[in-house]
Amino acid sequence: MEKIRGIERSCIDLIKESAKSVHPREFAGMLSVGDDKSIISEVVLLPGTISGDSHAIFRLYMMPIDYSIVGTVHSHPSPFPTPSEADLHLFEKYGRVHIIMAMPYDDSSWRAYNFRGESIELEVVQ
Repeated sequence: MEKIRGIERSCIDLIKESAKSVHPREFAGMLSVGDDKSIISEVVLLPGTISGDSHAIFRLYMMPIDYSIVGTVHSHPSPFPTPSEADLHLFEKYGRVHIIMAMPYDDSSWRAYNFRGESIELEVVQ
């Protein structure tokens, strides 16, 4: 299993714009790698995902059987990109890398975490 070392700029831009567009509700999706198994290159939206003011609910049974999915992404409509207890529970069950994008939804307001909820570094690549 290859270590995830980065995320494509286009994915971060998509996440930022998606979070802005649903604010003050939460945006949520799955993270996927492409040919380079160490770089996140796609955001996968699950049908039926519910966005609320303080939560996003994945319909995980709608997740495709796709081994390129490596984690989750969601937004916080607050300026705090720190995981909640519910986030930590999700992290430990679904994937290796998780991103929280917080308000104001810019390049400095997101954080990446491993499945234990520990902050990790992800390089933004072109």
